[in-house]
Amino acid sequence: QVQLVESGGGLVQAGGSLRLSCAASGFTFRNYAMSWTRQAPGKRREWVARINVGGRWDVEETFKGRFTISRDNDKRTLSLEMNNLRPEDTAVYYCTKLSTTSYYSEEDTRGQGTQVTVSA
Repeated sequence: QVQLVESGGGLVQAGGSLRLSCAASGFTFRNYAMSWTRQAPGKRREWVARINVGGRWDVEETFKGRFTISRDNDKRTLSLEMNNLRPEDTAVYYCTKLSTTSYYSEEDTRGQGTQVTVSA
């Protein structure tokens, strides 16, 4: 059974940093692209960053220069480093498994999410 467990969320002041982690199990982690998505209150879930099996990654334009995605295949862990956080970054952040090796593939599983709250 695929399991994705996020951690690292919390309350931070604007301008601060957080590092989110996702522990993956139940599948061959190194064989799948992964991504982070988020959902703010009252808004649709949106894509944040994605990474393919080879480590090539991409971040949505809004987050470039502030967010970095990475993966450790040996530890089966996906990470999201978030810097210079803004109040509008407040959301539940989800670790998401994609369906193939490519980060253009569809989502097939996501975790329960971790809350990030950024105060002004």
